[in-house]
Amino acid sequence: MAKIGIFSRNPESWPSQQLREAIIYYGHEPVFLRLSRVLNRIGYGLKSEVEGVNLYDLLAMIVRPIGRCSLEEAIYRLDSLHRLVREGKIVINHPSAIEKCIDKFYSLFLLEKHGLPVPKTAVAENAEDALMAFYELGGDVVIKPIFGSRGIGITRVSNPDTAIRIFRSLQFYHSVIYLQEFIQHGQRDIRMFVVGDEVVAAMYRESESWKTNIAQGARPRAFKPGEELEELALKACKVLNCEVAGVDVLKSPQGYFITEINSQPGWRGLQSVTKVNIAKRIIRYVIEKAKR
Repeated sequence: MAKIGIFSRNPESWPSQQLREAIIYYGHEPVFLRLSRVLNRIGYGLKSEVEGVNLYDLLAMIVRPIGRCSLEEAIYRLDSLHRLVREGKIVINHPSAIEKCIDKFYSLFLLEKHGLPVPKTAVAENAEDALMAFYELGGDVVIKPIFGSRGIGITRVSNPDTAIRIFRSLQFYHSVIYLQEFIQHGQRDIRMFVVGDEVVAAMYRESESWKTNIAQGARPRAFKPGEELEELALKACKVLNCEVAGVDVLKSPQGYFITEINSQPGWRGLQSVTKVNIAKRIIRYVIEKAKR
């Protein structure tokens, strides 16, 4: 019996418990870990541990959300994961994938660079520059935090006076101003869940408003993506080096647009509309990778 680590800020959360049950199902032992408690040693041995658990003794480690933290803490936590990977340990997702995905600007730039369809997006620090981009994007935009998830802090603006007030406020607080053209999408989007080289499940997220996050009240509905969509999701994950990911896509009259790749996705809503046991698929992939 091998031990598989789960980095989780809340071991009692639904995804963490699903992973725990799947690890036990495959005959291994789950070990919950907190990234905030990683102790690294340099110059007197290579041991890294979490509350007495030697991370080098684990078969593999799965990273759930890294948790709220300062920039300094975030850099150190990812550095800790990079060290483990460099020492030959299996960490899913790879810290480089997490770094790319949590930064909306960088991830969208990489996707566009590889020919994938993304919304027209502008990023600035200065309010006047952002206002110029507001007009370039048609005067109807969605303002998002450059780091963040679950639909929190996302605002749609079509009034220039409101827009400049928001931009100036963001500039005052030294926030990066990230805005995208608003894409008509029929109040729903598509979430595809990728494990390895396969889309294991997918759903529509349908809402009463333009926000389609499950955390913001959207409803999941079963959906079977076609070959074109699956290829889009798999190529996006390959570009960002993601092995387990949630790929979010909008369908508009102009076609499909990738809006985000989540390297630490939840799947409770998706699990409710698919017969695939997503946690088991994740753990099976982790074990097979460890064997290779």
